[in-house]
Amino acid sequence: MEFDASVYPYASRRRTIFARKGMVCTGQPLAAQAGLRMLLQGGNAVDAALAAAICLTVVEPTSNGLGSDAFALVWTGGKLYGLNGSGPAPGLLNREKVLAAGYREMPQRGWLPVTVPGAVAAWAELHRRFGRLPFAKLFEPALEYAREGFPVSPTIRKLWKAAEGTFAPFQQDPAFAGLYDTFFPKGRAPEVGETVTLPDHARTLETLAQTEGEAFYRGELADRMDRFSRETGGCLRKEDLAAYQAEWVEPLHVDYRGYDVWEIPPNGHGITALMALNIMQGFQLEQRETVDSWHKQIEAMKLAFSDAQHYVADPRFMHTRVEDLLSPAYADQRRSLIGEQALLPHWGKPFSGGTVYLCAADGEGNMVSFIQSNFRGFGSGIVIPGTGIALNDRGNNFSLDPAMDNCLAPGKKPYHTIIPGFLTKDGQAVGPFGVMGGFMQPQGHLQVLLNTLDFHMNPQAALDAPRWQWIEGKKVEVEAQAGPEIIEGLRQRGHEIVVKEDRTSFGRGQIIWRREDGTLVGATEPRTDGTVAAY
Repeated sequence: MEFDASVYPYASRRRTIFARKGMVCTGQPLAAQAGLRMLLQGGNAVDAALAAAICLTVVEPTSNGLGSDAFALVWTGGKLYGLNGSGPAPGLLNREKVLAAGYREMPQRGWLPVTVPGAVAAWAELHRRFGRLPFAKLFEPALEYAREGFPVSPTIRKLWKAAEGTFAPFQQDPAFAGLYDTFFPKGRAPEVGETVTLPDHARTLETLAQTEGEAFYRGELADRMDRFSRETGGCLRKEDLAAYQAEWVEPLHVDYRGYDVWEIPPNGHGITALMALNIMQGFQLEQRETVDSWHKQIEAMKLAFSDAQHYVADPRFMHTRVEDLLSPAYADQRRSLIGEQALLPHWGKPFSGGTVYLCAADGEGNMVSFIQSNFRGFGSGIVIPGTGIALNDRGNNFSLDPAMDNCLAPGKKPYHTIIPGFLTKDGQAVGPFGVMGGFMQPQGHLQVLLNTLDFHMNPQAALDAPRWQWIEGKKVEVEAQAGPEIIEGLRQRGHEIVVKEDRTSFGRGQIIWRREDGTLVGATEPRTDGTVAAY
């Protein structure tokens, strides 16, 4: 990995961090420290990642929770393993039910977009296969913060405050009572630095720790979810929960500039980043800050997204082979469509969502890329009373078009936006990376990787650099930190540019690279409250 760690071409309040024995990077400082505690107590990178992930359900509830899904890439023993912790639609949920409720597309809130949560099963499965410390120990930091309280950090307060308006129309709906009792007990979002306790969440965490997650799927917590779903019109049943298992999968990869870039396969849309990289492979990018460089990146991503939105689904229902989408010949065909002016692609309306990404590494060579998400902020808004279990809204990504591979059906997994990334070279780990944020995620992956592999930026500079985000059609949002000549040049090429001062929607990433001498090099996102915890 070639970069100069002393050079920072973009203003940043952070610097690349170096360490030898262990490192945890998250978007919330308390969660990073939770992971580091496990390393200092003899745990490995998997223990650290899990402790951080469990802690994030407490200290960053605006983006993930106990009802989330989770994906992971784990490097250990010279091999990369993939885990898909996403859940399917409940057995009682189908297209006809949604249409009968008056919807013409999947709703964002309430019971209809809730899928079987996979995060808890993913925690248990990762620990069973790769963990070292007792499972209950991984819960200790999260339990402390849930019981004793944690101060709300600035970015999380901003997201919490935004949720007030989002859920205001549902305040009198009995199905949303748990949301207000748990996360708005004072009738408002907490202020920056205000201490928040989550006693219901703490009791559930203790139960999960004692039962190694079993109570969530086949015990008292499953019974409570079933009961509340029946009482308030939901489709989720304890039979759906009991049937669920996280799934080990073979990661996908493409070669880019001599490095192998790895992603989780569909139903995740990590393939979008790989397709875009395949297209970019045919271009030689001399400098980052040129109109031509930004234009080509945007066009490649638009083409990749148009395919992903049309073809990606639960792999059991896909009619297009992944190998065909990632073939060099197909990339050549798509690349040939890129000219001097902005294209108008047929498929896709990307947006930014609520997710947490973290990565961890230890001194033994183990590395973890982990992502966990409700989807949109607090998810569906359904929180099981007395438990702190906030259920996801992942089913919102289903189509209701019967002609689409991703059309809603019972027991089917939806198109999924969370994507952990990993980089290797010549069969050796370089390290985990990720950029959270709904449909921004593959766009963030592409930009961070180009910054790293084409422009040789150090990890912090690769994260700091101004970003763009394709929204739909020719509409592209660009951070205000981008140069005015870039913004005007893109407009002249036909892009409909919206300049944004608020950087929150442009993704929040983390990186750990391992140098050939074993030194760990970490960076965290300036767009959130992140920390690199290391020793």
